Amino acid sequence: MKKIPSELANVYVVLFNSLGVTLTIKSGLGISPFSAVPYAFNLVFENITIGTFNYSFQLLLVIILMVLRKKFVPSYFVSFIIAFFFGIFMDLHELWVTRLPLNTALSVIYFAIGYLLVAAGIAMENRSGLTIMATDLFSRDLSEIKRISFSKVKISFDVICLILTCVITYAFTSRIQGIGIGTAVMAFTLGKAASSIGEIMDSSGWTFVRFKELRKDEK
Repeated sequence: MKKIPSELANVYVVLFNSLGVTLTIKSGLGISPFSAVPYAFNLVFENITIGTFNYSFQLLLVIILMVLRKKFVPSYFVSFIIAFFFGIFMDLHELWVTRLPLNTALSVIYFAIGYLLVAAGIAMENRSGLTIMATDLFSRDLSEIKRISFSKVKISFDVICLILTCVITYAFTSRIQGIGIGTAVMAFTLGKAASSIGEIMDSSGWTFVRFKELRKDEK
């Protein structure tokens, strides 16, 4: 059994999921529903970075959840902090990813790498037992608050994000952007891919344990 600090899952998400999202944007094949809205606003307001729009969008989701719960939830604040650094690293990755060459073959490669990075991050988050980013917890917690099945909330959330993206990009650029075959691939297969990667982690003996508990075991 390989015990891994759960906190590393959050570090991975900040460092590598942000890279994964940036690579899928670079590919031009379409991005995930939860990244689509920040991407759309970035296209319209180019002076504001996509990372800024990303953590601002996640802050909005956190506020909506706290309004519905009618109380301040500390774990939501932690979720926003993670989202903030996620956005910062998206902007840092964009500085060098935008310089990469691009053609049809490379588009597929960039998308595939980004897809796998994001799927691995979701698998780690699901096993870490720690606070996850707002875009990941929003559907889960809204389902709990409203007592609606998770699948219905998740599908509705993704569809709303995609519709907003289409409306925003078409209204301001006269064409729909950010939505492509990659969007459909991520919407319908990313959850399954994350589950498969998680099963590989489990079969390899990976166990996520909080750092303080890991230190206790060592003593």
